[in-house]
Amino acid sequence: MRDLLPPGVHVAESFGDPPGAVLLPEEEPAVARAVDRRRREYTTVRHLARRALRCLGHGAAALPPGEDRAPRWPTGVVGALTHCDGYRAAAVADATVVASVGIDAEPHEALPEEALGGVALPEEREHLARLDAAHPEFRWDRLLFSAKESVYKAWYPVTGAWLGFEQAVLTFDPAGSFRARVLPEAVVPGGPVVFDGRWCVTRSFVTTAVVVTRPDAAPPAPCGCPAR
Repeated sequence: MRDLLPPGVHVAESFGDPPGAVLLPEEEPAVARAVDRRRREYTTVRHLARRALRCLGHGAAALPPGEDRAPRWPTGVVGALTHCDGYRAAAVADATVVASVGIDAEPHEALPEEALGGVALPEEREHLARLDAAHPEFRWDRLLFSAKESVYKAWYPVTGAWLGFEQAVLTFDPAGSFRARVLPEAVVPGGPVVFDGRWCVTRSFVTTAVVVTRPDAAPPAPCGCPAR
């Protein structure tokens, strides 16, 4: 994940659940009745988020979910979390420089056909078929799912609006980038219309990331904190 994000976005990631990961009291209620697997995922991503937040001076911040179930970040911070079997990550940035961040990780496995039907538009299916013929080593259906998850995570904080899988069209560059175009019926006044992201497949995981920068912000300094 860290290789997909630009300078100024602070990342912490793990391929397991560190024994020192703990929840803060404000975070406990959200998983009070959760099964052990869910509780470990929830705990680890918040532990990682605090590692990344140290770079911004917020290392002790609690991250309970808001009404929309997204984590409530400290004032002046934007961020995103992701987890799947065997991998967890958190990414944060200064909100004066970055408007939003979206990250997602998935197992590099075929997406069930019934799931693909709810994710891919007809033109995307044609695009994926061409990619699969040229680069069969990648699970393009899973990449599409992951990229749309990252796009939504970057879209929602800047618009406050829902974006369905069928409301954005994605195209992939096999070299490791993608572009999402929000369809006219979903465009929000003042909201982004195009998102540019990056993708990677490594260690049997698909990872995707999208960053929306503020147009008038100064370029961020490279991240040199230990979390990265």
